[in-house]
Amino acid sequence: MPKIAENPLILVDGSSYLYRAYYAPPHLTNSKGEATGAVYGVVNMLRSLIRQYSPSHMAVIFDAKGKTFRNEMYSDYKANRPPMPDDLRTQIAPLHKIIQALGLPLISISGVEADDVIGTIARQASLDGRATLISTGDKDMAQLVDENVTLINTMTDTVLGPEEVKTKFGVGPELIIDLLALMGDKADNIPGLPGVGEKTALAMLIGAGGVESILSAPEKMLELSFRGSKTMAKKITDNAEMLQLSYDLATIKTDVEVEQTWQDFAIKPAKTDELIQCYGEMEFKRWLAEVLDGNNQPANITATDETEEEIVAQNIETHYETILTQAQLTSWVEKLAQAPLIAIDTETTSLDYMKAKLVGISFAVAAGEAAYLPLTHDYLDAPTQLPLDLVFDQLKPILESESIKKVGQNLKYDISIFANAGIQLRGIAFDTMLESYVFNSVATRHDMDSLALKYLGHKCVSFEEIAGKGAKQLTFNQIPLETAAHYAAEDADITLRLHQHLWPHLSKTPDLASVFTDIELPLINILSEIERGGVLIDSMLLSQQSEELARKIDVLEKKAFDIAEQEFNLSSPKQLQQIFFEQLKYPILKKTPKGAPSTAEEVLVELALDYALPKIILEHRSLSKLKSTYTDKLPLMVNPVTGRVHTSYHQANAATGRLSSSEPNLQNIPIRTEEGRRIRHALSPQKEK
Repeated sequence: MPKIAENPLILVDGSSYLYRAYYAPPHLTNSKGEATGAVYGVVNMLRSLIRQYSPSHMAVIFDAKGKTFRNEMYSDYKANRPPMPDDLRTQIAPLHKIIQALGLPLISISGVEADDVIGTIARQASLDGRATLISTGDKDMAQLVDENVTLINTMTDTVLGPEEVKTKFGVGPELIIDLLALMGDKADNIPGLPGVGEKTALAMLIGAGGVESILSAPEKMLELSFRGSKTMAKKITDNAEMLQLSYDLATIKTDVEVEQTWQDFAIKPAKTDELIQCYGEMEFKRWLAEVLDGNNQPANITATDETEEEIVAQNIETHYETILTQAQLTSWVEKLAQAPLIAIDTETTSLDYMKAKLVGISFAVAAGEAAYLPLTHDYLDAPTQLPLDLVFDQLKPILESESIKKVGQNLKYDISIFANAGIQLRGIAFDTMLESYVFNSVATRHDMDSLALKYLGHKCVSFEEIAGKGAKQLTFNQIPLETAAHYAAEDADITLRLHQHLWPHLSKTPDLASVFTDIELPLINILSEIERGGVLIDSMLLSQQSEELARKIDVLEKKAFDIAEQEFNLSSPKQLQQIFFEQLKYPILKKTPKGAPSTAEEVLVELALDYALPKIILEHRSLSKLKSTYTDKLPLMVNPVTGRVHTSYHQANAATGRLSSSEPNLQNIPIRTEEGRRIRHALSPQKEK
């Protein structure tokens, strides 16, 4: 076995291992029945490589979608291969996500195969004298082996240097292409020379040299003594074109336009929160436990989130109750009145706090002890639920009490929901979304599912699991109680447990605790009131501005057409690439990950310094965005009841601590341009006269 240098550059043939892992046992699935075995196999191999070789640079390369240049050379290339199984296709996206979360560069370039990308990078690194390890199960890669490039197949524990290639295949790396060309390859549908197998191919290569020599002097076959040598010269002559085609098909390109060099493939710190989410969804429990225990460090892969908090998976017995009777409601009202802190959550018909209807309320009084109070589930055969008047009469004193302390997850939303029902939620003591945000704004996303995975090691039931996806997704009032109740009660339970975990850590730092209690917490009620108050929109002014913008956009388009001497779609990157770099011969300043010339905004800004058309495109994009996002859209977002636009302000989005808003985003309206300032003039917080 060849000796492998320390800290090699590792190039992983991701496509090769993906298929091999899919067909290798065990055939794993998660609790949803989703296939996970291929993901597990590839990630396990990556972890093994990192632990064993401690690379500083590494990349995982996959085939891109679509045909390659080999299909243009030979239409039947790989024609015999069956389509990718559906349960393998569904594993590609989560695999890519885990690879990137591990901090490993991932590459896929259209028009070529993963082999070609690997060959190009390996050749470049070898010329620089960098020891390179190609991890693959593909025999074709043996042609890339040299004094600096070694192959390893982790599934068979095979390592091939130049001598091992010669021992295994009968010829050195320099003749592997020739061997493949003569033999052909059924898997890739490379035709080869008819009737030539491995033994004959080796005899021909050893006796006459490579394919080039064989094609230039087929009569040499007459001098050799292998079976069929006397008729081989005619066979070569009759199939010369096919043999040359086979040679070209078997040759791995080493001159692909790869945007990065091997030096760019340094392994980055792993993203702990993303790994927790991915491992949780895949249900890779051992790896999830490693990350939660802070052991996510195979070799030099380290976590970016090295905060001081102790992360502990909690196994707590749960008792969830569905409140359907007066006796149950009375019992829970007593529990809520006596509890030192209650977690509370609402279930509604919409994420829009102005349109949402209250469907139910969930509570938790201790870890694992929670209840769901359904109010307006109205699906066919839904069980009878307690009357709203009765429920509100008993709950309103609890909800409006300052002395009964409450915790929730994003309570600003719940405040508005209760306000719409005539209840003023008081006694807000904590909000787990804000506790997480103040404790570490960049450690993770601050939604409950992400926090539960990160801090509790618990995977919550997702809304899509119980309601479905897309156009057929159910609203909460349509979800059967036996399913809805557990989901809702879990929300309150997990919220309480998150607070019990986060607050002790946050309160250890008085300055952070002060930011939470003195700034973020009081802001909840203020923002909720501002949101419900809404913004007055001058729809007439915006309509006039839309017409003006449309005229300006039309003028810009005509100017662009004149420069390009043709009409084109100013928003099409592909058409811009053709006009900029093929027709007008602008310099290529940057390429996309797929190798195409970039027309991204930063490229246009630089080109606009010297050329008129990029400047026009930038102005066209700016005005088109203003028109579609604001002048056209804002009037359509006016609430028919209040006559105002109601945005959502987010406290836990920006790492800098500033507020952001969405639906609509009122904070990104430009102020430096005349058009942006005019849009701002159409917005007013004042009451309509």
